Parts: sequence; structure tokens; C-alpha cells
Amino acid sequence: MTKKPLRLLAGDIGGTKTHLAIFSLQGESLTIERHQRYPTAGHASLNAIIRKFLGRKDSANQEPLAAACFGVPGPVKNGRAKPTNISWGVDGDELSDEFSIPTVTILNDLAANALGIVELKPNDLAVIQEGDPEARGNRCVVSPGTGLGEAGLFWNGRHHRVWASEGGHADFAPRNELEIAMLEYLIKRYGHVSYERIASGMGIENIYQFLGDTRRGHEIASIAAEIKAGDAGAVISEHSEAGDCPMCRQTIEIFISVLGAEAGNMALKSMALGGVYLGGGIPVKMLPLLRGVGFINAFNDKGRHTSLLESMPIKVILNDDAALLGAARHAIDSIDV
Repeated sequence: MTKKPLRLLAGDIGGTKTHLAIFSLQGESLTIERHQRYPTAGHASLNAIIRKFLGRKDSANQEPLAAACFGVPGPVKNGRAKPTNISWGVDGDELSDEFSIPTVTILNDLAANALGIVELKPNDLAVIQEGDPEARGNRCVVSPGTGLGEAGLFWNGRHHRVWASEGGHADFAPRNELEIAMLEYLIKRYGHVSYERIASGMGIENIYQFLGDTRRGHEIASIAAEIKAGDAGAVISEHSEAGDCPMCRQTIEIFISVLGAEAGNMALKSMALGGVYLGGGIPVKMLPLLRGVGFINAFNDKGRHTSLLESMPIKVILNDDAALLGAARHAIDSIDV
């Protein structure tokens, strides 16, 4: 008799959007039954989003959910998390009780993203730096989005084991006079200045404001009005690409350079000989710029260890289901299949 497939609920919870999916596991084959994206800020809790997602479509005629896993931004402690840049918290036990799911696990979102790498195919990745073609070893993920997420994969000789990180909140280290001035400017605004304040969606706006307020760039009134009325990071990126705003272009150049430097820092700290992976929506949109000298030079510029960084492959994750796939795999690992 054919064994019925296991059904799993997985979620990728972000500051901007929440992506939920139901997976079926038949043998080793993991497939998506259905999925849906929701605006995170438009809901009072993750529970509310799940209620809407499951609704009547997950009827009593279907096999019950065997397990669930949700990747959330921020540290996870004892099955609970208060996601960064989100107003509500997540509690695995509460979700298990409300939705009658035997096993619910909460995972750092970048840890989920890192786990999803092993599920990706070659065409799900874009190569930024070839590195050593025989590369094997630890890996790391750096993901600029609403915030800046980081995680690692430890290579034990047979398998990769994920570890979570909050490295995006580590102190920003300026590398030149312009970045020193930017740090001083941001200290006055925020006190503590992390890499997330610069190498993220919010960071793009911070860099732009720094250039304008310190008169290092000339702000165009019509573009300033667009920024005020819409998504600042998207508007700045759009005009940078169009070439009609030198200050926007300068903003993105600084952003790319700082992101490259921090990706190199994470690569050094995790000894990511097996590769560095850039996740999130921003790297996909900025792929041509990441392939330019600004990012590569900043990544590899590590003094005596420059040649070590040059040996590390760098790839952009093109499949935005990577974190969902990682969460689904973690859900499988949490139960006895």
C-alpha cells in the first residue's frame, strides 16, 4: 500500500511580506501544494495570517499537517521570537495549539535561507565571483532586505549544519574618510550604528540623507518629492539605474561597497571556503552592479587575506523560495519520518 504523503506548513516571515506554503513530502520529493504572500504590516499576528491562508482550502478531507516551521527575522529563544522590524511576536506552542499541528518550530529567517541552499538548482543561482572551482567547506549567507540578515553553514566533512547569527547588527566599521563622516552623521541620529543601518533597504535612504544633509550630493527637488511619497530605497535605486540623479547613483555605489565589505567580513569570520551566498530581493535587482568592481573590490580587500577571499565563490540566490524550502526541510527534520 502506498504511503500517504506528509503535509507540512512552512513560512518565510519578513518585515515587508510573509510567504506561507503547504508542502507535500513523498519519499525524498518535496513539492509545493500551494502558497501565498501577505503584507506583514497589514495583520495583527502570524496566527491571523495563517488563519487566512488555511481557511476553507485546508479541509477535513485532506491529510492533517504533520509539522510546521517558520523562519523569522531576529533571535529565537525557546521556540519564541520577537521578529526585528515587526510589531508582533511568534510563539511556536501557541501556533501548535491553535492549528492542531503536532510539531511547530521557529527558526531564524537566515538560518532557514541557508538551509534552503541545498535545495537549489544551478539555475537558481547567479555567479558573482567564480572562486575556487573545487571549493568545499563552510558557507555563509548575507541577505540585505528590510534589514541585514546573516547566517552560516558549518561543514562537518559530510553535511552542512546551519547556525544563526545577528551579525547584521554588529558595529559598522568605516574604511575611508567618507564612511567616517557617514558614521559620525548616523551616530547623531541613532547612537549605535550597525551594518544594517547602511547595507539594507533602510540603509539606502540613510546614505542618501547623509549625502544631502552634509552637502556631499545635490538633491533634485522632484526626486526628493518622489522619495518622500513612496518607497525611498526603490525610488533611489530606480533613478540611479536610469542615470538621471548623480546623488542617487552615489548612494547606490556607497551601498554596494559597504555591502561588499560586510559580506567579506562575514566570509572571513565563518571561513566560508565553500561559498558566500547573497539572499533577499535587493541583490537580485542589483545583479549587474554586484558583478562590478565596487562590490568585488570591497569584498576581497582584506589585506593579507585578499587571496583567501578571492578563492571564495560568491553567488546570488535567484529563487525567492529558498527560505521556504529551508523551513520545510527543517520541519521534516523535526519529526520522525
